[in-house]
Amino acid sequence: MPAERAVVDCAIYVDGRRLPGRYTHSAALAEVRRRGEGFVWLGLHEPDEHQMTSVARTFGLHELMVEDAVHAHQRPKLERYDDVIFLVLRTVNYVEHESVTTTSEIVETGEIMIFTGSDFVVSVRHGDHSGLSEVRHRLEQSPDRLALGPASVLHAVADHVVDSYLAVTTLIEPDVDDLEELVFTPSTRIAVEQIYLLKREIVELRRAVVPLAAPLHQLTRAPGNPIPKDVRRYFRDVADHHTTVAERIATFDETLSTLLDAAIAKVTVQQNTDMRRISAWVAIAAVPTMIAGIYGMNFDEMPELHWEYGYYSVIGVIVAITVGLFLTFRHNKWL
Repeated sequence: MPAERAVVDCAIYVDGRRLPGRYTHSAALAEVRRRGEGFVWLGLHEPDEHQMTSVARTFGLHELMVEDAVHAHQRPKLERYDDVIFLVLRTVNYVEHESVTTTSEIVETGEIMIFTGSDFVVSVRHGDHSGLSEVRHRLEQSPDRLALGPASVLHAVADHVVDSYLAVTTLIEPDVDDLEELVFTPSTRIAVEQIYLLKREIVELRRAVVPLAAPLHQLTRAPGNPIPKDVRRYFRDVADHHTTVAERIATFDETLSTLLDAAIAKVTVQQNTDMRRISAWVAIAAVPTMIAGIYGMNFDEMPELHWEYGYYSVIGVIVAITVGLFLTFRHNKWL
């Protein structure tokens, strides 16, 4: 399939303003280099290997970049190939649900890959919740930021992704609070599986978020950083927000571990209570069973076997013992 099938948008920006007209990625890059100013921003959605190879030839991208862009599921990372910066970001989206005890999914993830050179930006997204079109629209409303070059796009995308992390953690917090209330409410049964589910979702969120700390550090403080100084200041703000998100996730994980221990302890106590109740009923049932078993033996010579009131006496003894056991167990709160 031609590369154009994967193109979401392709535009030329000069002095922070979008030039009118529609361009192919090759024509756009040629126009920028003919002018000697501005840059191209090409947006792609889930390109296949053939489409990405065509784009890579135009922009001079390394073959390893092509492989990463086609085959998603990369960890967040930052790599440099000569003058090209390659940043991988994991996107997250909160899945709406009625109750944390009935849902099977809370967080879904996607991926954004950004290639930036001196006169181009290539963004590749996997998944349908990245919101890159909103990022492009907001940047086009701020020509002063776009005039800073491709690095401004790199910052805007990273800032958008980290802000989405903050939004998702804010939405997850009530789910954690709901589970906490269920676990510590007396006389309520909590399915431990639901705590495991939320903990699994937090683990997935942590894998998407936490590894981004190192790339953000490189973009702000690494020696030989190609990012302009004016843009680096914005990246520090993104790094601060990322730290806040990472701390929230660590708190969620710690809280869920505590809830899991409490829920298991609660289940254990409930099982002990059930076993004690069952044992009490078994003890009560054992009395008539034992007496009936003794007098059910086929012996001719047994005490009181032919006594006129023997049956009534045995029944009375059984009732007296069982009632006594029942009252004793009830007094001790076994029943």
